[in-house]
Amino acid sequence: MDRIWLQHYPAGVPQTIDPEQYRSVPHLLEESFRKFADKPFSVCMDVWMSYGELDTLSAALGAWLQSRGLEPGARVAIMLPNIPQFAVTMAAVLRAGYTCVNVNPLYTARELEHQLKDSGSTAIIILENFAHTLQAVIDKTPIKQVVMTSMGDLLGGLKGAWITFAVRHLAKMVPPYQIALTPGRSVVPFSQALAEGRGKKLQPASSNLDSIAFLQYTGGTTGLSKGATLTHRNIVAATLQADAWFKPALARIGDPTKINGIAALPLYHIFALTLCLLAIRQGSHLTLIPNPRDIGKFIKELKKRPFHMLPAVNTLFNALLQHPEFKTLDFSHLCISQAGGMAAAEGTAKAWQQLTGSAMVEGWGMSETCAIGTNNPVTSTQFSGSIGLPLPSIDIAIKDDAGNTVPQGESGEICIKGPNVMTGYYQQPAENAKAFTSDGFMRTGDVGVMDEKGYTRIIDRKKDMILVSGFNVLPNELEQVISLCPGVLECAAIGVPDAKQGEAIKIFVVRSDPALTEDDVARYCRENLTGYKHPKHIEFRTELPKTNVGKILRRELRNSAAAH
Repeated sequence: MDRIWLQHYPAGVPQTIDPEQYRSVPHLLEESFRKFADKPFSVCMDVWMSYGELDTLSAALGAWLQSRGLEPGARVAIMLPNIPQFAVTMAAVLRAGYTCVNVNPLYTARELEHQLKDSGSTAIIILENFAHTLQAVIDKTPIKQVVMTSMGDLLGGLKGAWITFAVRHLAKMVPPYQIALTPGRSVVPFSQALAEGRGKKLQPASSNLDSIAFLQYTGGTTGLSKGATLTHRNIVAATLQADAWFKPALARIGDPTKINGIAALPLYHIFALTLCLLAIRQGSHLTLIPNPRDIGKFIKELKKRPFHMLPAVNTLFNALLQHPEFKTLDFSHLCISQAGGMAAAEGTAKAWQQLTGSAMVEGWGMSETCAIGTNNPVTSTQFSGSIGLPLPSIDIAIKDDAGNTVPQGESGEICIKGPNVMTGYYQQPAENAKAFTSDGFMRTGDVGVMDEKGYTRIIDRKKDMILVSGFNVLPNELEQVISLCPGVLECAAIGVPDAKQGEAIKIFVVRSDPALTEDDVARYCRENLTGYKHPKHIEFRTELPKTNVGKILRRELRNSAAAH
């Protein structure tokens, strides 16, 4: 394959990375714990944790887990928001030789039951705020070991106790729960597990690069979520790829341990998880934002110290821009505004760069690719509208339904191959047969076009295509255009049944200007879109349904449209 993108890499970015330099993810973690022992790893609610503390705490929890008799490779579910316990637990599970199963804390009981059963998780570390959900389903799952943590557990004696009290009794954020102790099942407080583990020795894990490190469940925007099987090789490769790619923009900081990365996106999601591992590899530190929906508090955290790396989805960038306090921040230290997780809107990108002076750099990836598969160069000075170039050691091919690579410039399914790409979906042989081409590329379900420099532009998801009188209409294109209409904050496009056209286009719009009318939007569409792409229906809403990561759920919009 002619890797035309390599000649357009920024200076200093290698063409390949070598995951073989590490034996496993714990090898990478423990190297950083030694190198950066006295450096800060994270700050949460003004309480700092050093790499040395992360080392000590994760070794204790890992030793405790080993003492419970879990078999090598056992699946351990992690149901935590962005609090210090997350990194401690993740490192503990991996160092003890087990597999991390990241769980969205906001899951419903049905979703949690599916994931615990599908993964075969026998242990779970969970914040007490979500224990009522576990209570509803635990008897139908394989869970035997429950480690229960509270919000203040790692936030220091008096302060931690106060935060836990406030969360439980003032904010009333911990619904009542009671998890029955049945034969073979234990419920142990997080602090007790740490105390007991401190007296035990963490036994070296037998994990190697081909062992499973994570079962990372896909967003579940269609049907039941599937577990992407991510090996230690996949995780190490993705970490090294991100390290190589981001280095040119972060070089101006000089000492990597001074870099402050903002962890507002949930760490259980592959995007933020990879950037957390990148921070560990660099020895940089993270500002943990437990609740990024509280934009006012989020901005107060940003005000406290210079921040250098801000990863977000388009909806979060938008929310920050809309808050009057955001413009009072000092953006002079901001090196990377990394967009991912969903398509970045040109309107948001323009407003972001105008306010912050930092170009929004869009990337693309999936749980199945350990987050980033392609990314725009971090040296970019303006938003490109493309998803960028393949990262080191990654190949991208645009293929037709038969698996043939199409001529350059033609559209087809984006397919990816590289050391970061999952080995398959967990216990899903039929899905795996469909997921990979005969020459080893993974089909992504995204339709795209690659240009003569190797930059890929996503046209749309295959399944979201709208068919209007025989013409394919791509919702992403409509949303990109309409997002630039004055007075539009956010929008989403779907197809709805239509007797004449087969499908008609329906647009859902969230206004930034209350005076915006349907006629204004329709006029803008007539001026900027060809006839068959004009929406037949326009509906204003105060908000759009989203996943916890901020992706707009078109499926929910289709369901609500069908119900009316």
